[in-house]
Order: sequence, then C-alpha cells, then structure tokens
Amino acid sequence: MASAEMTQEELAQEELAQDLVPGQAEKARIGAPTPLAASNLRRIAGMNEEGEQLSEINPAGGPLAGAATKSHSHGGGVGVPDSSRAGRLTSYKSADFPAITGREEDWRFTPLKRLRGLDKVELSGAAPTLEVHKPIEVAVETVPRTDPRIGTAGIPEDRVSAAAWEAFTEAVIVTIPTEYDGGAEDKVVTLTLTGAGETPAASHVLVHAKRFSRSVVVLDHRGSAVVSENVEIVIDDGAQLTVVSIQDWDDTTVHASSQQAKVGRDAKFKHVVINLGGDLVRITPSTRFAGTGGDVEMYGLYFADAGQHFEQRLFVDHAVPNCKSRVTYKGALQGKDAHTVWVGDVLIRKDAEGTDTYEMNRNLILTQGARADSVPNLEIETGLIEGAGHASATGRFDDEQLFYLQARGIPEDVARRLVVRGFLNEVIQQIKVPALEERLREAVEHELNAGAL
Repeated sequence: MASAEMTQEELAQEELAQDLVPGQAEKARIGAPTPLAASNLRRIAGMNEEGEQLSEINPAGGPLAGAATKSHSHGGGVGVPDSSRAGRLTSYKSADFPAITGREEDWRFTPLKRLRGLDKVELSGAAPTLEVHKPIEVAVETVPRTDPRIGTAGIPEDRVSAAAWEAFTEAVIVTIPTEYDGGAEDKVVTLTLTGAGETPAASHVLVHAKRFSRSVVVLDHRGSAVVSENVEIVIDDGAQLTVVSIQDWDDTTVHASSQQAKVGRDAKFKHVVINLGGDLVRITPSTRFAGTGGDVEMYGLYFADAGQHFEQRLFVDHAVPNCKSRVTYKGALQGKDAHTVWVGDVLIRKDAEGTDTYEMNRNLILTQGARADSVPNLEIETGLIEGAGHASATGRFDDEQLFYLQARGIPEDVARRLVVRGFLNEVIQQIKVPALEERLREAVEHELNAGAL
C-alpha cells in the first residue's frame, strides 16, 4: 500500500509497476525501458521490449486454405494481400481474389478499362494457334488440363492469372530431355503463338528442362488477341535454360502473362522479356529457387510508342542458401501517353544465407508526353548474405554523349539513334542467338523510324 508521504509522481510510478507482468517491477537493469515505457509497450498490441512484432504471414486457416490450394513448397494458398511479398495470396480460383479496383498495389498502374475482360471468368475465346520449330530430341505436346505435370512451377498470384487457370482446356508442354545439349542456334526451340481473335481467351504453356540439359526456348507472340497466359518453367538440378518471351503483337492486342519458374539445385536460368507491340501488355515473371547453388539472370527490353502500356512486374524469391540473381531491364518511350511500368521485387528469406542479388532498371524517354514508372523493392530477412542491391533511373538523352558524337561530325539525329541502339543492345546481346538478335535490332530500328527520331 502507498504511504501518505509519497509524491504524486511516486504514486503514479507504483501504479504502473503493479500493472506490469510479473518480474517487470524488479530493479531496472542498464538499458532496460523505464516502468512507464514498459507499461506502454504492454498496452500496445503487437509491441514488446524488442519493438514491434509483425503479424503472422501465413495464419492457419487463411482465406485461401482448403480446396482452393494445392501442395506447394512455399505454402501457397494462404496469404495477406498487399503485405510482404512472402505473404502474397495464391489460388487456382479467381473467386478467392477480390474484384480489382485499381487501389491494390499490384494494379495501381494498370489501366483497368483496357483489360477488356481478362479479369473476368468468361474467357471463352480460342487460344492462340501454335506453330513449332524444334529439334527432333525435344518433345512438344498438347495435353488436357488434367495432365499431372501441370501446376508444378507455381500457383496464380492474381485474379487475371487465376481466371486463365480456370478457363484453359489444353496446355502445351515442352520437354527438354536429360543431358540434352541444345546450345547451337539450329537447336533453338521456337513456339510461335498467333492470336486467334479478340474474344477474351486463356492459354497455358509448360517448359520443363530436365537434369543437366542445355537449351533455348523462344515464345514468339504475334497477331491480334485478347489473352491471359500462364507459363510454367521448371529447371531441374544442373540444367541450363534460356527462355525468351517476345511480345510483337498487333497494336490492338491485350496480353497478360504470368511466367513462373522453379530453379533446381545448381541450375542456371536466363529469362528475357521483349515487349514491342500491343495496346496493353502486362508480364509478371517470378523465379523461385528450389535448391542451393542456383543462378538466375532476368533481362527485359521494352519500346513503347504513343498510347501503349507496357508493364513488367517481376519477383525473385531467394528461399534457399547460396543462390545468385541478376536483373536488368531497359526501356525506351516515345509519343504521347506512352507508358511503361517496371516493378522489381526481390525477397531474401531468413534461411537464404549467402545470397548474392542485384536488380537494375533504366528508362530512356525520347519525347514529351511519355511516362515511365520504376519501383525496385528489396526485402531482406537475414544479414548473412554476400550482397544485395538495386538501382533505378529514368531520364532523357545524355547531353554529354550527344555532344561527344556531334563533335566528331555525326549529325544530331544520327547521334540520337546511336545512343538508343547502344542503350538497348545490352539486353539484346544477352540472347546469344544471332538470327534472333538481328531481328530485334531491326525491330528497334523500325521503332525509331516510326518515331522519326
């Protein structure tokens, strides 16, 4: 009981001490919080002496548990929308995702009215037609959706991808055999996917590189379509795979593509995205390490003209130790209302010691009226890493570069073209397929001509 001689301040301190959990009213140790601070921490939900305690990422029985989920190495099916990238909602059912409003982080840059129904379940149109060019050793099959190989790389992470998952009836599966050496240019596997109309449609592709194989697979999108596509990529232990996704659509096309890769132990994966044509193109590549020693390179090139919207949202999930990732995306924009979006998420989980990662995005704005949004994100849950970083820059021509070229007698318009070609060629030359690299250089030249740069 308090004595009559105690001051008002002493009374208040005793009342606070009696409200503490057992043991907190003992003599304060050096560095411990004062009784007042300790009481406040106790009364604020989620706080203790160590600071804020974050809520569970995957609470038991979350909104996507049960039949909506499928067994998955990272606990897919339970998550918290707009939380840490580790807690992202995943489901094969579009109904498990709320209707898209544009206020969500994943959709805040996307002009939703231009999706033309891809966020709906009624994707009743015909899938793009398929033309295959491949060496005899590589198998390309069209299979029903019940094939057990489907669903091995990942689970849809947004409503559009889930709607496509529900709607597709057949899938194309590319299988690279064990120890196959497909490094030569004449052994490149090319799938030409040509749009079959503007009724909203779904498409599904699975690329599986078996152990110790080496190969290049090109997904070449052409024609006119309104299509939502899921691409699964599985790279087994020790395999080396390059996947090049080219979006060279007609100007009216709307294309959403979720491209999820699972990288095995000591495997090497290179992913290249080329966005050149279409009205709205939204590519969401994800790479997840499933074994130690994995090495991933992700490249992107995009050239947006007046009115075009090109969006790239990628995710690299370092879930295991001693893996390496490098991300380099470059874009050019010209014309009124040309808009590009690049969002790069890299997550280093607490078990991913020895991680080495870096991501970079560069944008070159060629004319007035264009806009580039660039958002690099890096989440680190362990400090025991080799290195991690990111960089982003958006700007106009470098005056010093132009001056250097003009000082050597090169006209300004030619100098500007040289700068753009050199800027984008860093990505083109990563493909390592000479004929394809030449085609892309010509495409860049065509874009420059269209903009009269």
